[in-house]
Amino acid sequence: MNKLRKTVAIDMDNVIADIEEQMIIWYEREFGVRIAREAMYGIPEGDAFPDKDAVYRYIFTAGFFRTVPVMPGAVEALQRLMVNFDVYIVSAAMEFPLSLYEKYEWLKEHFPFISWHNIVFCGHKGLIHTDYLIDDHPRNLDSCRGKAIMFSAMHNRNHTQYNRVDSWPEAVALLESELEN
Repeated sequence: MNKLRKTVAIDMDNVIADIEEQMIIWYEREFGVRIAREAMYGIPEGDAFPDKDAVYRYIFTAGFFRTVPVMPGAVEALQRLMVNFDVYIVSAAMEFPLSLYEKYEWLKEHFPFISWHNIVFCGHKGLIHTDYLIDDHPRNLDSCRGKAIMFSAMHNRNHTQYNRVDSWPEAVALLESELEN
């Protein structure tokens, strides 16, 4: 880590990995019903589907995390951020132990420019001390020691306590504007 550069911790699920879309895809495959993202507005992920147990089955099923779509613009955004920031991928993957290997393999495939030195799988993000944390869950942002940035997801639309970004171009613009200050 270069002490002169600012540090950014970036969550995986619903930030660089489109977990919402993966849940929609898996639900449609199992039940033949496509749930619209808009129907998930402000609702916790587990409650957004008619079969309330489906999401929990999926996240404990092999292959779920390995085949998640990449969030639009994430690859280009992280490459750009790495020019001026030390970027770390931080995931509370211990909650879903099956996801550890799958998330690592997913990162190697989609973000091969991120060194394994910059990947942190943990149980609680409160131990992370970076200048910025980009995450979709308020519980993770609550323990942020730097500046918390909420990445918009359907489940967090009703939360207003954090600086919010709706896309990767917006996140990059916000962080780059911080360099000027």
